Amino acid sequence: MYDMGQDMVSFSHRFGEAGRPCVLIVMGVSGCGKSTLAQLIAERMGWSLIEGDDLHPPANIALMSKGIPLTDMDRAPWLDLIAGRIQSWRDAGQCGIVTCSSLKRSYRRQIGGDSADVCFVYLKGSREDIMPRLSQRTGHFMPVAMLDSQFATLEEPDMHEEVVMVLDVNAPQAQLAELACAHLAQLSL
Repeated sequence: MYDMGQDMVSFSHRFGEAGRPCVLIVMGVSGCGKSTLAQLIAERMGWSLIEGDDLHPPANIALMSKGIPLTDMDRAPWLDLIAGRIQSWRDAGQCGIVTCSSLKRSYRRQIGGDSADVCFVYLKGSREDIMPRLSQRTGHFMPVAMLDSQFATLEEPDMHEEVVMVLDVNAPQAQLAELACAHLAQLSL
């Protein structure tokens, strides 16, 4: 049972600096709940949603399916594709949500360009929090054994330099979505 007295959300210093972000990138290690949360927020906000995993080239999926972590070189074309989709939304004045692990600061910079209107929604949790979820997941190419490499690669967002909303992975997903949408609604367009 989740203790409702715990803090479920925190914000970086840059959050809201450009008003309401027009792009959310739901990030975190495999199994943290990115897809579920992104879907819930997209439904509530009426925003487009792109599942970042769907944009991986077949070679990346093959590597991860075999338990081989991706290198920066493997990720680069995938991140460029995500960055292109985000820029298309921004150019068209549209809002959208992307799921993407965004494990390193350099990846976040590549896809979001350090723009104040792109917010990373970080589902933060420990290995112990996420392992049971990942163990129960079916139909995904990422094996449970890859979780340790995800945590080894993870560079947590910089709460001074990046535009970030941090959510506690232990809270119920529906509550996190409501909380995120409520905070976003308070920001002017």
